[in-house]
Amino acid sequence: MATVELRFTALGEHVRTARLVAAAVARRAGVDDSVLDEVRVAVGEACARAVRLHQRTSTDAPVQVRLEEQEKRFLIEVVDGVHGDSESGGTAERSAVAGGDDLDEDPTAEDTMGLAVLSGLVDDLDVSSGAEGGVIRMSWPVEDGQASASG
Repeated sequence: MATVELRFTALGEHVRTARLVAAAVARRAGVDDSVLDEVRVAVGEACARAVRLHQRTSTDAPVQVRLEEQEKRFLIEVVDGVHGDSESGGTAERSAVAGGDDLDEDPTAEDTMGLAVLSGLVDDLDVSSGAEGGVIRMSWPVEDGQASASG
């Protein structure tokens, strides 16, 4: 099965490119056209969240997006490269970056809202932390007979 991997510097202007690539690869993989907008929005939200985490923590690692055609699913992983507290296990709110100096801004509120948006868009969503950093895994069903048929 085909895999596409993007790596980009944590800048907001690269999020749009990630959305466009994800939608194109999802279409080619056989994701139903009615779901492509959800894929675009979900990838945009996950990548924007990763960019915010990188900027808050001054992480130099690139944001990674993996797009994978599987037999009956289209899988997207967004890896933020921000290593959290090993005891917290990289909770969804990524508590390691929650102690910002700006008291007027709650850095986790925007992340929590982004995760709420993702959970509303994606039925198969997993947020975890691993050796690479925080990972958001999302997948959508592929129409029968469509995967890799156009490749």
